[in-house]
Amino acid sequence: MGLLSVIVAALAAWIFGAVWYMALAKPWQRVSGANMDESTRTMKGAVPFILSFIAMIVVAGFLRHIFAMSGIDTVGKGLVSGLGVGLFFITPWIVINNAYPDRPFLLSLIDGGYAVGGCAIMGVVLMLFA
Repeated sequence: MGLLSVIVAALAAWIFGAVWYMALAKPWQRVSGANMDESTRTMKGAVPFILSFIAMIVVAGFLRHIFAMSGIDTVGKGLVSGLGVGLFFITPWIVINNAYPDRPFLLSLIDGGYAVGGCAIMGVVLMLFA
């Protein structure tokens, strides 16, 4: 069940990311400075999607480990712990990464919001399969 829960949690967060960034595509492109013109992109095709899914598996796998080590054993605890990891671990790092190159704070809010929501979803899914 462990590996399956990690893969399902990663998939759920990855799908959430697709919805999140489709909904926020225009403001994200504006504040990130990302050029979505296919001719100028360095990673073509499916590569960014594959890398992001692998990253979600890594995050979900370590969340599962943290939860097991911490005795997190209910859906509610998984939700709160996932929210905490996204809000208090990942989002501050995003803010730092965006602060030094003087990127707009909205970029940190958008990317941090994905981290918070994605980790919360992972926490719930991991505990549903526990």
